[in-house]
Amino acid sequence: GLFSPEHGVRASIQAGVHLDTYIDEDTGITVYSLYGKNKRPTKEVMDNVDVLTIDIQDNGSRYYTFIYTMAYCMMACAEYDKEFVVFDRPNPVNCEKVEGNKLDVEKYRSFVGYYPMPQRHGLTMGELALLFNKEYGINCKLHVIPMLNWTRDMDFEDTGLPWVIPTPNLPTNATSYVYNATCIFEGTNVSEGRGTTTPFELVGAPWIKSEELSRDLNAYNLPGVFFRPQYYTPTFAKYAGELCGGVYVHITDRKTFEAVKTSWVMLYHIRTKYADNFKINKPYVEGRPTLFHFEAGHDTIIDNSVSLEEQFKLLDDYYNNDLSLSEIGENDNITRQAVRDIIKKGEKKLFEYEEKLLFMKRTLNQEEKIAEVLSELTKIQKESSDKQVAKILECIKKELNCLV
Repeated sequence: GLFSPEHGVRASIQAGVHLDTYIDEDTGITVYSLYGKNKRPTKEVMDNVDVLTIDIQDNGSRYYTFIYTMAYCMMACAEYDKEFVVFDRPNPVNCEKVEGNKLDVEKYRSFVGYYPMPQRHGLTMGELALLFNKEYGINCKLHVIPMLNWTRDMDFEDTGLPWVIPTPNLPTNATSYVYNATCIFEGTNVSEGRGTTTPFELVGAPWIKSEELSRDLNAYNLPGVFFRPQYYTPTFAKYAGELCGGVYVHITDRKTFEAVKTSWVMLYHIRTKYADNFKINKPYVEGRPTLFHFEAGHDTIIDNSVSLEEQFKLLDDYYNNDLSLSEIGENDNITRQAVRDIIKKGEKKLFEYEEKLLFMKRTLNQEEKIAEVLSELTKIQKESSDKQVAKILECIKKELNCLV
């Protein structure tokens, strides 16, 4: 059988639409929904499973539900003693950068944020599975099938693979890059571009003036991004059939673009500039936090209680200042795991350089050869009766010892 995440096995169903178990018309295979009444496989289903596998494209974001469908499946495998296999896939926005604030799981754990991770997690599906299994205690029988010829600095285009749309509103890999900057608006009354041909690259509302917002946001001089004035009329979702003023978010340099900082600037500016119009949408379940709360993940961002500069400090300490894991994690609400990931990535990069340049191997070989030469010189010294030769040999040994 097949197990379906949000959006269905063919990525044809819009966000938030719950599914029931059904028979796939083309194959006749039973599709068990994991985005409806049940979000994890039931015992009845798992009794007929020996090995559960996942081969699905993530988009590099904490908000993306696919990674929690994977986590829930891993939990089911741990509970019912089944094998779980991950066929690893590239993170489409590469794995060189990690961005974001620590998710407060005590308050805001949900299906768009289950673990204390940053928004841009910088991991592949296989690495996430290893993280969930070991660090977060799922402890299932996990097997990760690694990728070949992949490196952490690769954008999806660098792989040479075709982009197969994983969900209806991620039509291109460019959408994945901007997703962490604009997805936060889906829990507000600001359109995130759903209902257009460029979802998440557009942000707007009927009460926003395009030219004004474009000018204001560009004045922040954020790296790697330009905000172009754009009017658009969504065909569905928020403001369907209404003219919206807003901006098109152009990423001009992926390497310098900071998605989460861009997200916080846009959010801060719009909710401040248009305070009379901006609203956080109501919760799906009365008495529960809203989608906005779940995605923002921390009261500092939710309440808009500190200045934009103080919000930036959360990110700057994480990137630029020489702070310990505890200082960042406890004082600035930046996840310790994210910092650890950066360190691990640095170590991995060093190992990659070693594989290519063989610095360490050459050094060790050199030391072995010097040790052999020193041993031979010592033998010659002992055998020689010429004091001048012995003196010269001693000088040579001293010079060689300086190289070790």
